[in-house]
Parts: sequence; C-alpha cells; structure tokens
Amino acid sequence: MISSLNTEETKTMFGYVAKQVIDNKPLLTEIDSAIGDGDHGIGMAVGFSAAMEKLQGSDTHSINDIFKIIGSSMIKSMGGASGVIFGTMFMSGVKGLPAMEELNTEAMAAVFAGSLAAVKERGNASVGDKTMIDALEPAVVALRQCAEEQCKDLLVVLKRAEESALAGVDSTKRQLAKFGRARSLGERALGHQDPGATSVWLIIKAMREWVEQHRQSK
Repeated sequence: MISSLNTEETKTMFGYVAKQVIDNKPLLTEIDSAIGDGDHGIGMAVGFSAAMEKLQGSDTHSINDIFKIIGSSMIKSMGGASGVIFGTMFMSGVKGLPAMEELNTEAMAAVFAGSLAAVKERGNASVGDKTMIDALEPAVVALRQCAEEQCKDLLVVLKRAEESALAGVDSTKRQLAKFGRARSLGERALGHQDPGATSVWLIIKAMREWVEQHRQSK
C-alpha cells in the first residue's frame, strides 16, 4: 500500500501525467472538434510540455511548489480560457495551504477542493453546464469521502476519484452547453462529451496509473 508520495515522487508522477495528456492530444482534438474550436488537445499538450520543462529545471521543496509551477506554466503557455482555467486548477489548489512535503489522502482532498472552488468562482460554471466541473466536482466529492473515511491507500482513493470523474464525463453527453462555442450548437451538442471534463479525467486516471505502477515496482 502507498499512503503518501513525497515531493520527488509527486514531481515524477506529474511527469507521467503530462506524457499521458500529451499522448492523448489526438483524442482531445477529436472531442473538441465536434463541439468546440478543435484546439483543446493542442493547448493541453502545450501547457503540460511547458510545465514539465519548467519543473525539470526548478528546485521543488514542497508539493505546493509543484502545483504552482504547473499552473503558472499552463497560464503562460496555453493562452485562452483553457489555460486560465486549468492553470487556476493547479495554482489555486494549494493557495493558502501550508507547505506540504507529502501528498496523502487528506492533502489531495484539500488541494482539489481548493481547485474546484477557484475554478467555479472564475468560470461561474456548475455541475450540469457541460464543462470540466462535471468531472472535477464528482472527483472532489470522492476524495473528500475517502478522507472522511480515513482511507489511506492512495491507489484506492484515486480509483474512486477516477471512476467518479469518468461518470461525470459520460454525463456531459446528455447535457446542453452553457459556455463556449458548444453553447451555440444547442441540441446538436448532445451526444458529445466535454473536452475539458475529459482532460480532468485523463489527469486523475494518469495519477492512478502512476501510483499503481509505482506500487508494483516497490
């Protein structure tokens, strides 16, 4: 069982996350092309590429540093709404939290709860609006429940968050969009999943995969 990740492990994990998001650029592009501008996959790949380049050249003394570097790199490199929103997700998740040298269930729940609050405030979106919130909020609920249940196994925790996020992604296929280009499509957006929600799921999925592989290697 892995109950926590230290700063170096967390940094390595997000290197894996970045690679998975970049590798899924064609999928995200295809999804966004159906209801958006078709540039979401490119933007996410650019953002995570910039974040990993910055991370590799920076000293990270805490978990907080990692999230701040990823977030600021995404905002600077991506541009547009996605850069701001995903950058906010990472940067604001650790805002106001004490410096953390371990990422455990409680820390993960606190970070992503902060992310959710900040993204909702910035974007004014809620569950049901066909945005990344539809994946992020269910994942945060799962993380909070795990923390309340004092579940220490990060693999179990991330599996629950991943499953909740995926269910959220699926729900966006049945929603009308209230933001972006998809809003103008009306009912034509039905049957298509939201690219932002898909990216949130991919991030959590990749975190789970890395922890699973890391546990097997120990």
